[in-house]
Amino acid sequence: MDEHVTADGVERWVPSASILHSNGDAMDIAVKGGRIVGVRGRAADRVNRGRLDPKDLYGWQANNSPDRLTRPMVREGGRLVETDWETAMGRVAERSRQLLDGPGGWGKIGFYTSGQLFLEEYYALGVIGKAGIGTPHMDGNTRLCTATAAAALKLSFGADGQPGSYTDVDLCDAIALWGHNVAETQTVLWMRMLDRRRGPNPPRMLAVDPRETPVAREADLHLAVRPGTNVALVNGLIRQIVHHGWHDRAYVDEHTIGFDELVRTVDPYTPAHVAGICGVSPADVERAAELLGTSERLLSTVLQGFYQSNQATAAACGVNNLHLIRGMIGKPGGGVLQMNGQPTAENTREAGADGDLPGFRNWGNPEHIRELADLWNVDEMTIPHWAPPTHAMQIWRYAEQGSLQLLWISATNPAVSLPDLARIRRILAKPELFVVVQDLFLTETAQLADVVLPAATWGEKLGTFTNADRTVHLSEKAVDPPGEARADLDIFLDYARRMDFRDRDGNPLIPWTGPEEVFEAWRECSKGRPCDYTGITYEALREGGIQWPVGKERLYADGVFHTDPAYCETYGQDLSTGAEFEAEAYRAKQPGGRAFLHAVGYQPSPETPSDDYPMRLTTGRTVYHFHTRTKTARAPELNAAAPAPWVELHPADAARLGVTEGAPVAVRSPRGEVIVEARLTGVREGTVFVPFHYGYFDAPPGRPRAANELTLTAWDPVSKQPLFKVAAVRVEPRS
Repeated sequence: MDEHVTADGVERWVPSASILHSNGDAMDIAVKGGRIVGVRGRAADRVNRGRLDPKDLYGWQANNSPDRLTRPMVREGGRLVETDWETAMGRVAERSRQLLDGPGGWGKIGFYTSGQLFLEEYYALGVIGKAGIGTPHMDGNTRLCTATAAAALKLSFGADGQPGSYTDVDLCDAIALWGHNVAETQTVLWMRMLDRRRGPNPPRMLAVDPRETPVAREADLHLAVRPGTNVALVNGLIRQIVHHGWHDRAYVDEHTIGFDELVRTVDPYTPAHVAGICGVSPADVERAAELLGTSERLLSTVLQGFYQSNQATAAACGVNNLHLIRGMIGKPGGGVLQMNGQPTAENTREAGADGDLPGFRNWGNPEHIRELADLWNVDEMTIPHWAPPTHAMQIWRYAEQGSLQLLWISATNPAVSLPDLARIRRILAKPELFVVVQDLFLTETAQLADVVLPAATWGEKLGTFTNADRTVHLSEKAVDPPGEARADLDIFLDYARRMDFRDRDGNPLIPWTGPEEVFEAWRECSKGRPCDYTGITYEALREGGIQWPVGKERLYADGVFHTDPAYCETYGQDLSTGAEFEAEAYRAKQPGGRAFLHAVGYQPSPETPSDDYPMRLTTGRTVYHFHTRTKTARAPELNAAAPAPWVELHPADAARLGVTEGAPVAVRSPRGEVIVEARLTGVREGTVFVPFHYGYFDAPPGRPRAANELTLTAWDPVSKQPLFKVAAVRVEPRS
């Protein structure tokens, strides 16, 4: 078991799981003297077998950081001052009532959350927003990292939920990583892959990434495609598989819809055509197709290299297509994982704290709305369903325009994580926008708030969360939060009491007092839906992680998908425009439990290199940090390992620019600039990489370094996920 403890004489070990990546590593928290003093991996757990990520081993130290928020704060005379909970929550409730008492008040309140809370907190927030206030404006930073995963799963299979299991790593004979630098995003999953690669019968490996990552160096074949060209690549690979007869025609005929149209769409994408678009060799396209087409048990994982790039949902659906035509869904060793970037991103989608309805219900299905209305005992018209839910980028646009006047931000730092940061700072600073921030520290975002609420975090509260292969863990409370900090659930329940939300019988809409009551309510809400939790209890979770639905390690093993019109989560969208399809058109397809093969031709990115900005920027992670370093920058070992950002350049680009290793350079886009040190690496020529974690916390004066100063306000038409990986930039030496 991996272990890091900083004190002798641990008094007790408290079960939990990782909150700093989406792998769901089970761990125990070491407690001494009422403080967290370390962690250890839990060897018996199905996910990690005792192993831990570097962020797991050291990131817990942020809990003990001396600059934790311990009292609420309110803005007085242009500055934040400490106050009591009564004053702070009173202001939030008062402003909420003012807006709700006016015409269209439900549309003036928005919530922007994260993948850091627990399932119980998301469900409570979802009920408050959708049944208490009735606002469609609920989303979060999971839109930045996991929205395309959800969109692709819905479009292909009828509902969200990962088809595969982590044990497929142990059973496959080929692994394809599509824009997934698993070595730095989920290190324990990578260790599991390396176990196979170093053991008997190692699986072949394909990596698709414009950078020479640790995954690319390990792979048998690395396709260093131009950023933004993923659709062309996947179309070409599917074409080759079909042309060579490597597809499973019997499975396709029985379990899918759309094969003939798929074949017509991909037919122009010959290896030579793909090579011209993607900047790889035709021979490598053919080699990749053979690796994918001749394997007997293919496992694919997909992440931000696809999700945050051009035509994101189309590319992710392309990977689903590849598995469907090969009949490799729901089979041991043969499946796909449309990965999550955050530890509880799955729960935001399940519980309805983002643009989805709880239980993977379909906002366009009147019967699903009636189910929720009956469950919550509210009028159906209270629940927003008259149009697609408001996605995060549109929420910020409404705040910019002034129609949204209260924005409640929980456990995230958009002043560093959103694209085009100068614009985001202007929005947050608007005097007519009432900003509530609920967090652990006075982040770059909290500094711009009207009310700041000190929150408890992992280890300081009780609740559950679900990882990327549907494994649910229970995180027990190990210690009390510092000062007056409160669990996010307690804050939401306090707000609900102050707002006095009522059901249609006049009873409290939110009757719960603690997390276990909320979990029981959630189990009832999920009953009969794809994410059915009815077989899971707190008592059972105390024995270890459990996948939903209980007894199904993999989804769709029987070849029956969640596409029945009465059951599905979506009626589909046009991959090119994002236009929603009508229920009647969907029913006319008579899916009958068959999966959909969706295809579209390649289109260039909305921003491409020019004479002024001749290079492509891509952003991403480093293994030592999580998101905007709110926690990891406060862990000495992690911060020392990566204290400052950098830009990766190909040696040929560096030579042309007169840049040497370690030299300062300015990276500029039409929106801003960063000044960082150069690293000469194996990134593809004409492409530069900057990690996105670094904001203004501990930054040197006069050295802008937030990668999102450079990124553009554009998003995928289907998933609405921002395109962080396709900005045009130029690089200039600095003295």
